Amino acid sequence: MAPTSKMEKFAPAITIESTSSASTTFTKPMLPGPDGIRMLKAMSSSDNEVRVLKTSEYKAAARCLAEAFAVDDVAMYFINTPDRAKKSAAANWKLHLQIMEYIVLAHCLKGLALTVGPNYGCVALWMPPGKNMDDLCTQLRSGLWRLHYQLSREGKTRFFKEFLPLLHDTKASILGARDPHAWYLVYLGTKIESRGKGFARKAIEYVTRMADREGRQCYLESSNEVNPVIYGKLGFETKRRVGLARGGSVVGLDVMVREPVGEGEREGGGEPVREG
Repeated sequence: MAPTSKMEKFAPAITIESTSSASTTFTKPMLPGPDGIRMLKAMSSSDNEVRVLKTSEYKAAARCLAEAFAVDDVAMYFINTPDRAKKSAAANWKLHLQIMEYIVLAHCLKGLALTVGPNYGCVALWMPPGKNMDDLCTQLRSGLWRLHYQLSREGKTRFFKEFLPLLHDTKASILGARDPHAWYLVYLGTKIESRGKGFARKAIEYVTRMADREGRQCYLESSNEVNPVIYGKLGFETKRRVGLARGGSVVGLDVMVREPVGEGEREGGGEPVREG
């Protein structure tokens, strides 16, 4: 959905007197006055800053992630299964979007859900240290429990018996005793029109700065083969590459960890991070 032009919000109604007793009212875009300009600048600045999502925003934020991961091999791994071969593209998109809605809402409830940019241009889902979304209450409130009925038989096997155990065991193996104390970047997605503007970097650094102050590691898995190099510029190092193999060809994930650094050790630069 195309974003509404901010200029249109400041278009005053102009009344033109006709030759008859009636008048005609129409709206014509006009430049805002000084107060309007200040409001526009404030809105633009606000759009470009990181903010925490409210639970009421989960559907709009989920659409950003759904668009960003629309052709992602891992995101589609549970949907494009042989026993769903006859499903339409519309049905697959609907399930993909619903999965993202459940995950975003779960992070709004138990994690840290962030957005940057106009119209939810970039969304990041972080799980703070010592937190998870595995408890029954979060599963019920977020809708994640529905996946037991919405995924196909093969999709459930891939998601619950292959994907989740692989991620859990790999994270525990790599981080060891530090696992409960690390920040976990679960999802990071940017809409096409919002890429190249540094939004993803802001969403990452919002947490990595906290992690540095707290002396904590940051952990992620990336399904985009371009990202390890870019994440590396933000301090992440590839620790392992794992794969999902039930679909025939292996779908790979790069597992990366960022160690906490001091203020003087942080790298500068403004290259955007692409994800999704």
